[in-house]
Amino acid sequence: MKARTIILTLLVAVFCLPLRGQDTTGVRRAAGQTFLRPLQERDSVLIADQLRYGVLLHDIREGTPLFLPEIVPSEDSPMLVLSSWQLDSVRISARKEAPARYDIRASILITAFMGGVYQLPQIDVVVYSDTLEFSPQTLVVTEPYIDMETFVPNDIKPQIRVPYTLKEVMPWLMLFWVCSHLLAWLICMLLDRRSRGKDGPGRELAQEPPHIRALRKLDSYRGEKNWAPEHQKEFYSGVTDTLREYIAARYGIGAMEMTTAEIFSTLKCDDAPEDMMRSLEELFRRADFVKFAKYTASEGENAAVLPLAVSFVTTTYQSSLAEERKEEE
Repeated sequence: MKARTIILTLLVAVFCLPLRGQDTTGVRRAAGQTFLRPLQERDSVLIADQLRYGVLLHDIREGTPLFLPEIVPSEDSPMLVLSSWQLDSVRISARKEAPARYDIRASILITAFMGGVYQLPQIDVVVYSDTLEFSPQTLVVTEPYIDMETFVPNDIKPQIRVPYTLKEVMPWLMLFWVCSHLLAWLICMLLDRRSRGKDGPGRELAQEPPHIRALRKLDSYRGEKNWAPEHQKEFYSGVTDTLREYIAARYGIGAMEMTTAEIFSTLKCDDAPEDMMRSLEELFRRADFVKFAKYTASEGENAAVLPLAVSFVTTTYQSSLAEERKEEE
């Protein structure tokens, strides 16, 4: 239907020209009444209402030239023409080997901005050499009635507040429920992590005696695989750092920030024999050569590292334990 309407519109538009400047001589005959239909369904036409004013042409053969008038209201007329002619096919009939025939509705869009009774212009449609005369319509435009004696001006009404339904609120309730549970879960996770940080394995390790921590770390360096030339730097660094931590905790000196010479010049250790202290100092110097001078220690030197370190820790701890027992006695 829409495709045929478009074809019809194109065919008719080719032949539709204004009557102004055209030769309309020919047979004139009455063709019926025009139609006037408001776009808004109501019992009367008010100011600024829009209406369709036009004619209905019956049984028009395809390809028939049509000439529609150009309606131009006068300057003092309150009527306004809002659109040009619009064509629409109402019924289509077609027979074999015969041109199709159409019922065509042609109309323009009009309005008026003043109340009153208006005589609309007559519509003459030229078909071939015949002129079809359509009787005009009378347009009655009414103005809104306002009783000035009882009229009370009112302010603009606010927007109507429609109450929310359960269907509209339910998604927000579900979102609130999910977010609240997620927030509670995050709070529990943070509190649990904080409690683990205070009373967990890390705190237990920090509360261990210095000699226990030192022996635990030294035990992790057992095995000849740690003595390989490519791992000697990590091996000597780990052993000497463990001893530095033990010395700092046991004797209260800043061994972690001191050089080897500073440590053994500051350390006054009466808990270990002199030969053990000389061997320990030699171990620290060898570690410095391994770490900074790319020195490769022999297997004998590597094998003596852990026994010396463990012996130093246990000897000094036992000496301190004996002193504590004497003080208690």
